[in-house]
Amino acid sequence: MDAYKLMKELRVNYEQEAYYRPKETGLRLIESTEEDDSRISAKCRNAKVEDLWSLTSFFGYSTQTFVLAVNLLDRFLAMIRVQPKHLSCVSVSCLHMAAKVTEEECDLAPADELIRIGQCRFTASDLCRMEKIVGEKLGFKSNAVTALTFLHLYHQIALSHSADRKETLSLEKLEAQLKACLCRISFSKAKPSVLALSLLRQEIKAAQSEDMLEIAHHIQRHLKITDGELLLWSERVAPCLSDYASPECSKPNHRKLQWIVSRRTAQNLHSYRTVPELPTIPEGCWDESESEDSCEDVMSSGEESLSSSLGSDAEGPFFPLHLRRQKHRQHLHA
Repeated sequence: MDAYKLMKELRVNYEQEAYYRPKETGLRLIESTEEDDSRISAKCRNAKVEDLWSLTSFFGYSTQTFVLAVNLLDRFLAMIRVQPKHLSCVSVSCLHMAAKVTEEECDLAPADELIRIGQCRFTASDLCRMEKIVGEKLGFKSNAVTALTFLHLYHQIALSHSADRKETLSLEKLEAQLKACLCRISFSKAKPSVLALSLLRQEIKAAQSEDMLEIAHHIQRHLKITDGELLLWSERVAPCLSDYASPECSKPNHRKLQWIVSRRTAQNLHSYRTVPELPTIPEGCWDESESEDSCEDVMSSGEESLSSSLGSDAEGPFFPLHLRRQKHRQHLHA
């Protein structure tokens, strides 16, 4: 797409972004709420968004799915008073709705699997009913204009003007930075176009590219974004990204998920999904190729939040192993 068409599409999205923004009064109410049993607090909302990021990584969903899910969640929370006990159902419903729009049908996780991996205490029918409620309240039918929409357009515009000089920006890095910002409810109050431009300018300044900085200024003038507004959010983005880049920050990644469970949890999971009976082994016909156990492929469930368990390299007593050994000895002695 040439630069003229990109700028035209940019303008169209800029004019539509207001329709997809959460109500700021609702967001401020959440921010001012202290943790209790009757209202959603900012800390509660942020923790749930981190869990959505973890689920997104686990199921291999795109950044677009995550950003759209957060957009739906914030718009709904800013409109409807939700009790903390229902937040899990609302957030997972938003993720499932977003995935249906952005992901291929063959890549969609079944509702019951999404609930099980998310360690949620509701049923697939509850999820379906909540999706209907969220969809009706938000008038949701298709995609939405989000900060990711502008980030992709800005990136394409920047590359279209600098391809000959081979000055490139990492879109993957910009997307990761956007996800980090969305884990804080304060950034949901920013205009998507301004938040995305703040991220772009931050990365351009780090690359010390004067040419690309001029492109960012051109985008700012085209959308008539004031210096004061851009400076305000740039100053808020910088410390957020600094915190995100620190080694103390626990962030989801795409490494294999491993959960360590207690014996009680293991027993509960075993009763939920029983280990299939091993076939009787004929004497004198042992095939070494059949001796390989599939216990390493078994996934167990943790008792902490998903975001805190992703990327763990710890080893633990995965429950199917001793049960299978016991069952194996029973068949050998039969």
